Amino acid sequence: MADRSFLDWPFLDAPHKAHAIALDDWAAGLGPIDHHDTDAACRTLVARLGADGWLNPSAVDPADPRPLDVRTLCLTRETLARHDGLADFAFAMQGLGTGALSLFGTRAQQDEWLPLTRTGQAISAFALTEPQSGSDVANSTMTARDDGDAWVLDGEKTWISNGGIADVYTLFARTGEGPGAKGLSAFVLPADTPGLEIAERLDTIAPHPLATLRFTGARLPKSALIGEAGQGFRIAMSVLDVFRTTVAAAGLGFARRSLDETLARVNDRQVQGKPLADLQMVQAHLAEMALRVDASALLVYRAAWAKDSGAPRVSREAAMAKLFATDEAQKVIDAAVQLHGGDGVRSGAVVERLYREIRALRIYEGASDVQKVIIARQTLDSARAT
Repeated sequence: MADRSFLDWPFLDAPHKAHAIALDDWAAGLGPIDHHDTDAACRTLVARLGADGWLNPSAVDPADPRPLDVRTLCLTRETLARHDGLADFAFAMQGLGTGALSLFGTRAQQDEWLPLTRTGQAISAFALTEPQSGSDVANSTMTARDDGDAWVLDGEKTWISNGGIADVYTLFARTGEGPGAKGLSAFVLPADTPGLEIAERLDTIAPHPLATLRFTGARLPKSALIGEAGQGFRIAMSVLDVFRTTVAAAGLGFARRSLDETLARVNDRQVQGKPLADLQMVQAHLAEMALRVDASALLVYRAAWAKDSGAPRVSREAAMAKLFATDEAQKVIDAAVQLHGGDGVRSGAVVERLYREIRALRIYEGASDVQKVIIARQTLDSARAT
């Protein structure tokens, strides 16, 4: 960990610092991760993270249901992202995929699934996006029909992370209690449920397990409902309120790694007998990169601290962190590629991989433009309330 000074900021406590340092040491021993077979890599990473206890913060302990610690989630994602994007992905989806169970699940639902996901024995996924409704969750058209002793699911979900390898999905479908956002409900769904089909596997510039899911008359017991019927939109937004800040933390981890790689590069690379770092133009790039990293970190850990301190909702703070940290990480990584010259675009180079990995973070869990809308609306609401 090149820069540990941020661990002494007042947003973080001693256990947070110890966690980040210990995880950094553990992640350094992961060795090279094969990004060509992402299914196998993610299964292995989830198993290793679980076996060594690093998945414990991803969900509540049913026997000791203290709230999720968002600062620990952020530190974990930042640290893992700095080492390898797939390691971050493997951890993140265990948390997001079971977030609804941690926040709203019954004790029976938690007892069935969380001990498995927290130990890496089961892989989880969060099935919200549909072909015609990405950020517009209220426009969801997949249905869950009440059929007496069961819910019957019909429709499609797409761009589902861990789709095809997950053992359990948190799924959102329309149950019709009201129009738009008022008529959605959340369900816990085992991957072996009859009527669930992996319709398509999706390839992206930074490979991850992604899929389109198709449901045709899939039946779930009434006990699969998370919370109450019609609460699905509120549940989804509450989960994102927690985990959106962690996306910003992953972007921060990517940015930190690119800055570290660049510092090593410009100190080692010679230009006319002097280190590249001696050039004022290079120093200007480094100054901007360092500024973007620290500003992002302040927004990330402010949002996480606010949530951990008891704020019921941190939509504005989380949106600011997600928007700024991911957009600025893109700029930091672009500068890193530029300062690496031809080596920066060589396939397999660290900064080339980071260049591909950062782009998705500006889209998923609310695209950057959506975060601007959230920030603007919250700011206007606050001004009108005074």
